[in-house]
Amino acid sequence: MGWFMAPDYWLSRLVFQRALAAVYLVAFLTAALQFRALLGERGMLPIPRFVARVPFKRAPSLFHLHYSDRFFAGCAWAGCAVSAALLAGLDSALPLWGGMLLWLVPWALYLSIVNVGQTWYGFGWESLLLETGFLAVFLGNDKVAPPIVGLFLLRWILFRVEFGAGLIKLRGDPCWRTLTCLYYHHETQPMPGPLSWFFHHLPAPVHKAEVAANHVTQLVVPFLLFTPQPVATVAASLMIITQLWLVLSGNFSWLNWITIVLALPALRLPGKAPSVPDAPLWYEVVVLAVAALVVFLSHRPVVNMVSRRQVMNRSFDPLHLVNTYGAFGSISRVRYEVVIEGTLDDVPHEDSEWREYEFRGKPGDPRRWPRQYAPYHLRLDWLMWFVALSPAYAGAWFGALVERLLENDADTLRLLRRSPFPPDEPPRYVRARLFRYRFTTWQELRATGACWDRTFVREFLPPTRLAAVAQRS
Repeated sequence: MGWFMAPDYWLSRLVFQRALAAVYLVAFLTAALQFRALLGERGMLPIPRFVARVPFKRAPSLFHLHYSDRFFAGCAWAGCAVSAALLAGLDSALPLWGGMLLWLVPWALYLSIVNVGQTWYGFGWESLLLETGFLAVFLGNDKVAPPIVGLFLLRWILFRVEFGAGLIKLRGDPCWRTLTCLYYHHETQPMPGPLSWFFHHLPAPVHKAEVAANHVTQLVVPFLLFTPQPVATVAASLMIITQLWLVLSGNFSWLNWITIVLALPALRLPGKAPSVPDAPLWYEVVVLAVAALVVFLSHRPVVNMVSRRQVMNRSFDPLHLVNTYGAFGSISRVRYEVVIEGTLDDVPHEDSEWREYEFRGKPGDPRRWPRQYAPYHLRLDWLMWFVALSPAYAGAWFGALVERLLENDADTLRLLRRSPFPPDEPPRYVRARLFRYRFTTWQELRATGACWDRTFVREFLPPTRLAAVAQRS
């Protein structure tokens, strides 16, 4: 059926698939390098404990069948290998059905990780990667032209990402309506990047223009994705430009990059498609069945999106097939950071030698300039930002983190930039204190060389020793 295929989007599909494979690779690499301290058998939120209380039907995962740290590592590194193979184009060298099965592997592996990842994997971009990765299974390879239905389903995801985020802003913090949210956001965002200080110091009219442009991109432009070319290409290009601006302004894991990836199939890139036979009937039937399933499952995300009580980043099915998205419905005006310190003193006092733990991405030493980590996701650093907003976000994992620091646990210390204690001499006590952080002014930066200024607010966790942590847990 000629109407079923879109040969003009051959190059768009190719670029989309290779870019998605790159995002998959980053996601699996993040899991492989961080899981032991976060989710391992001795992790802060162990997977074995989770699968013992949560049934398979609520969180389908390979790890319900078996778990060991070695098995998880095998799955994560296998995901890296398959993602690298897809990035190199192995799916195009296989028969159509073989390419589809190859794309199914990273989706199934990452679904298994996300569904047992608990708080560490509670971010919207996890579901976004899974939803996008599921549709990529049915987008075909070099044996067929791209299916029109598959391309429009990818645009449907992008529409919900952008339009949902725009609505949550309008319904949320009043500063989005007064165009003033970016007076604060570049400073208070979860993990500032190397240019965030400069973005924060842009003139107020520029900040207002940023917000206004964001509203247009998220509330008007998404509808143009479903218009004829070249309008759809222009719409997708505007979204890509907006996301690249966000990439420059902060570290948002792979959220911006997966959004850019979703915009690629809407572009009509120049390039002649090779001559290929019509798609087999079985393939067309499968693609149409998947489209019908997505339309059916879209009911709850659409109802949520138009509801006055719209929620962000929610999955409505355990396979994360169709989800709702959104970010920063409210903006913090003040930045707080939890600073963790340890001492070797047997009896801690305020004048003891308290040594500060340094995290990789979150602000700590006022003189240390923020660095670029995205699309790599520093999960512990992100959760520490939430803890600074409210102790309620600490849950069970923060006490476990303190315990691991008191033990000088090697896996946990690998998540940090630097531990102030040698491996054979763990601290006697660990404490946590809450500080208010703000970006310095141009004058302060020239005078002190520090990009941050911080002020002590209050004690967050009193000096705690290992026995006390163990007793409390």
